[in-house]
Amino acid sequence: MFHVFQYQPLRLITQNSLSSMCLKLMLSRPVAFAQIWKSWFSSHSLLGKKNIILMGPPGAGKTTTGRIVGQKLDCPVIDIDDDVLEPTWNMSVSEKLQDLGYEEFLEEEGKALLKFSASGSVISLSGSNPMHAAGMQHIKKNGIVVYLDVPTAVIISRLKSKGTDRVVGLSPGVSLKDVLQFRKQFYKRWFDIRVLCGEDVAAEVVAEKVLDAVKRYQDSELETFISTRSGRSGRNMEEDSHKLYFSDVVIQGLALDGGLFVPERGLPKFTAEEWQGLIEATYIERAQVILERCIHPADIPASKLAEIIETAYGENFSCSKVAPVRHLAGNQFLLELFHGPTASFKDFALQLVPHLFAYCIPRSCNYLILVATSGDTGSAVLDGFSRLHDTDKQRIALVNFFPEDGVSQIQKSQMIGCQKENAWSVGVKSDFDFCQTAIKQIFTNSDFTGFLTVEYGTALAAANSINWARLLPQIVYHASAYLDLVHQGIISFGSPVDICIPTGNFGNMLAAFYAKMMGIPIRKCICASNENNVLTEFIRTGVYDLRGRKLISSFSPAVDILKSSNLERYLHLIANEDGQLVTQLFNQLENQGHFQLRKDLLGKLQQDLVAGWCSDEDCLAAIHSVYSTTGYILDTHTAVAKVVADRLQDRTCPIIISSTAHYSKFAPAILRALRIAEINQNPLSQLHLLSSYSALPPIHWGLLETLKKTGNGDHQVCAADMSVLMSHIETLIQNHFM
Repeated sequence: MFHVFQYQPLRLITQNSLSSMCLKLMLSRPVAFAQIWKSWFSSHSLLGKKNIILMGPPGAGKTTTGRIVGQKLDCPVIDIDDDVLEPTWNMSVSEKLQDLGYEEFLEEEGKALLKFSASGSVISLSGSNPMHAAGMQHIKKNGIVVYLDVPTAVIISRLKSKGTDRVVGLSPGVSLKDVLQFRKQFYKRWFDIRVLCGEDVAAEVVAEKVLDAVKRYQDSELETFISTRSGRSGRNMEEDSHKLYFSDVVIQGLALDGGLFVPERGLPKFTAEEWQGLIEATYIERAQVILERCIHPADIPASKLAEIIETAYGENFSCSKVAPVRHLAGNQFLLELFHGPTASFKDFALQLVPHLFAYCIPRSCNYLILVATSGDTGSAVLDGFSRLHDTDKQRIALVNFFPEDGVSQIQKSQMIGCQKENAWSVGVKSDFDFCQTAIKQIFTNSDFTGFLTVEYGTALAAANSINWARLLPQIVYHASAYLDLVHQGIISFGSPVDICIPTGNFGNMLAAFYAKMMGIPIRKCICASNENNVLTEFIRTGVYDLRGRKLISSFSPAVDILKSSNLERYLHLIANEDGQLVTQLFNQLENQGHFQLRKDLLGKLQQDLVAGWCSDEDCLAAIHSVYSTTGYILDTHTAVAKVVADRLQDRTCPIIISSTAHYSKFAPAILRALRIAEINQNPLSQLHLLSSYSALPPIHWGLLETLKKTGNGDHQVCAADMSVLMSHIETLIQNHFM
């Protein structure tokens, strides 16, 4: 058996001279000595008895990178091809491959790996090692597997320039691209950490990225969360002893002080080379890379995260591109976010979050998810949680509160039709702001939540956009839209774009801003409001004023919102995490109905955001105009964004308009915009009439199926009273969990 034992860097033969040198340095330059010792200790404690195992396709640079990492850590370096396989076989790898053939070679290679053992080393695998399951299970037991993820086109170019023909699986009729694509499934199965490697990135840089990634992997303490109503400067010892991680905030939803969770050290940043490496990637591949950097593997391992992402986006979306970008006219492009099962952008988060939640929660407790919706969230969250495995449904249930008379008839039919054995809808005789505020108050009512835990063994959690996990999938599609424009040749990477989003609760807009912070070249984020334009006025003036404001029902109900919850996260960011200021502002809003930003903060805000609004009449006119000129039907929310984009864009760069819902969900308004005189009140009849137009995009398949199933489905309705809502919650818990 081939053994390599842990390397001892402090050699006894140099002990006296080393001690003398250290003593002199410590006495003469104590700060320099401390820095050198800290650096040495950090490097060697990084490895310990574990191995760093470099994995990737042939041509990824594993051998060169491994040597540099080994030098930096002062530890043994082992190349499986050169140091294990060839000495074992007494012949070159290429000769062995030619002698045995593809399948027998993989088996022999795997057997050699099973006999191999090492400790405290840097190991460079062969490109085909990951295809032998038993061999990889053996070597992974004592190591951290680092995947050097190099774009396929770059690998092909490198191998051709070297004249390499020693690639396992390459044969007549099978291209190198096919071989490399086939292998990706095995690399994805085994890695713990992914390191993105661009075309022109030096091996020294890759080695540093490997070391940084291993440090991150081993230290989850680096990725904690704080409340927007606290801050690093305001943390006390008690808070430090109760650090919160991704899995904690997914479960808890809302901070105990009423604030929203944000990552204490901010979001990860991608280099331009790393983003460019994703241009050729699929949507699912982009999602995995981005989310891996936002979710620590101690919370959700990369392999499990990949499984969850594949489940969420693999088959539940009607378009293979998941979130395609379509040219509308001039410099305007539509980001179509309605191809999920319930026909709105909410599906991107709510096909994913239920599985994240189910993985993160402890098995010892039942959970009831509380949701408030202004329309689209309801059916999306009901559908998402109803797709959990049966064992998870037994311990996770959901109740969705929505304004009984504040959503479209089709939206209401969807929410009724999406009810399942663990998911229910409750109409509230009020507006969305009441529903959202009520849920926040319930979460901060420790007497009630404590009673539910003690009496029924059930905890409450949130799945609204106030939950941090809801925002991450939205970052993905904004980044992906930009990469798609680069892939289509519309722009080159680094060229700016503007983003225009119909905005109510500010979550979608915040996600676009986060994508910008992570390195996507977004110039301006344009907020588009309907007549409930409190957010537009705030962005223009710095005054958030709800005094005397009443919610106006519009043709774009998902943005019929006066209190934008996620705005708090943005203000916390531009205020340099001044939790005290954020607390003051939102307490004033709650108690006095208004607040005003300082002049310096308003200046920062207006560098990032611009805003406009449009009336219902302008919205319908835009729908009619676009259909008349292009044959494409916008939904009412996208039309709001289109009107605002037309008014505010300067046409010096492309603008991506978020198409947040399918027009089928708002059939009466669409038919009115298309100037249909008589409109049947039956939602199914309305959709059939719309389908007769043969417009783009076609009628949404999932929506049509849901409405066919709904029939005379029923739901509960309650008064706008906190005690009534809490009574409903208790009854649902009794019925489902007891």
